[in-house]
Amino acid sequence: MIIDVEAVRTQIRAMDFVRGTPAEVEMWRDGVEDSRANLMIEDMTPTPNENAFFDMMLEEGVSPPLVSQILLRLLDHPDADQALPVTPMVAAD
Repeated sequence: MIIDVEAVRTQIRAMDFVRGTPAEVEMWRDGVEDSRANLMIEDMTPTPNENAFFDMMLEEGVSPPLVSQILLRLLDHPDADQALPVTPMVAAD
């Protein structure tokens, strides 16, 4: 599935949450870079769209736990927080 990064960005910007400080975002960025490196080692290289999504989350100061919850909501996962104002993606048949 392709994530509409700009549509999600608009929804993120409308959310009421505590954004990370520049120092926290830098720490999270280091974690994302480590995760990407590990994925590449496992031959699971993220797509450009996946990279754009995670980069946007960092730009918006979204904490890793909230990123996980947003992903669950986008995927309409049963464990997703239904109160999150994020529209689940629709799979194309």
